[in-house]
Amino acid sequence: MKATLLLLTAVAVGAMASPTTIPPSKNAKANPAKNHVFKSVIAPDPDNGGLKLASGFGALTFADNLGKARHIAVDNVGTVFVKLEKLNEGKGIVELVDGDGDGRADQTIKFGDNTGTGMGIYNGYLYASSDTSVYRYKLTNGKVMETTPMEPVIAGLTLQRQHASKSFAISPDGKLFVNFGAPSNACQEKDRQKGSKGMDPCPILEEYGGIWQFDANKLNQHKADGKRYATGIRNAVALDWNTATNSLYALQHGRDNLNNWGGVFTDEMSAELPSEEFLMVKEGADFGWPYCYNNQYKNQKFLAPEYGGDGTKIDRCAGKDKPIMAFPGHWAPNDLLFYTGGTGANAFPARYKNGAFVCFHGSWNRAPLKQGGYFVAFIPFGKDGRPSGKYEVFAENFAGVAEQGKPGTDVNAGKLDLASPGDAKARPVGLAQGPDGSLYISDSVKGKVWRVMYTARK
Repeated sequence: MKATLLLLTAVAVGAMASPTTIPPSKNAKANPAKNHVFKSVIAPDPDNGGLKLASGFGALTFADNLGKARHIAVDNVGTVFVKLEKLNEGKGIVELVDGDGDGRADQTIKFGDNTGTGMGIYNGYLYASSDTSVYRYKLTNGKVMETTPMEPVIAGLTLQRQHASKSFAISPDGKLFVNFGAPSNACQEKDRQKGSKGMDPCPILEEYGGIWQFDANKLNQHKADGKRYATGIRNAVALDWNTATNSLYALQHGRDNLNNWGGVFTDEMSAELPSEEFLMVKEGADFGWPYCYNNQYKNQKFLAPEYGGDGTKIDRCAGKDKPIMAFPGHWAPNDLLFYTGGTGANAFPARYKNGAFVCFHGSWNRAPLKQGGYFVAFIPFGKDGRPSGKYEVFAENFAGVAEQGKPGTDVNAGKLDLASPGDAKARPVGLAQGPDGSLYISDSVKGKVWRVMYTARK
């Protein structure tokens, strides 16, 4: 969501590390703050903060017990900002500073009175969103000062009862892309009711079910000031701008309740379908919701049963845009980060550069099969802006229960013995890249933040 920058990170002895490129969606323009100290080598926790990681990586607990965290952003001086779903001591954003350079936050400041999901940094400002607005704060040496006013960027959005998250991404040239999730499962006449047909045409698509574009540099905008950038997307909590391809990407939460229609739509089928779709979002794209759903096993979009589909009909879905990758149903992809690389001591190896990290928040409705998700995946990307290989399990064990599959492979990835999401010890939800190349991951249960570093070269 921010412009790509060349940043300097000071090491502990007062020398300067090599410049590090920071992704536009997770960082901002600012002058390094004097009260930040950076060490070139930071030891991970002995248990990696409870995580199981891909070979060569270590993690530490950067902060804990912040509240129900959502998306996060890291300034170019290392300040970590965490958006909260519920207020903590009356505040909706947490600012975390590692003042002594040991890799862990030792200064915690809470501010703002809005809850929500979206968080990002662009052009010297911290951007955040509630379910009805997008707003920003001016950054001063990597911090939001106590007297800094909140500036409304988009205001007056209608609060919806489901899929209300206004997650966003910002391109380097200041285009602000905002998710307007559909307040419906499949645009039925009676939402989520067995036998209720889909409305045709779906009136929800007039104002929701897609991504809208605004101007990140303009204040006091309203819905009418934006334009529909893409449609047919049920809900895209995960958005990021890929500077390597100069394009927008998103991951869609697929619909529920295919099994409401019986016949070929069995409980087992409904647990695995439809796909959670990884989308390359071009202007004017139509990904087919609610008329179509994606089947990752057949690499095809099929007509939804609410519109006469029987599991084999393609019909009007033949011309809809397809995902660049598809995952099993209901894993809930909640954040996306294109890793830009770096030369700091904690930066990831070259193979990760320009690849995508995806945060799967975890399922709630995969019965009778095992629950799935609750991990962070890595997807390598080619020069064509598409995945160049299968996804890999990069970080897992967030839920704290027995999991199947090992980091570095997609075999049985994310399948775990979990009765319900409420039993999960933690659920990964947000991603951000630090100025030294570290990866930060947030948790929505108690508000833990992990810092993941490459340790094999040490």
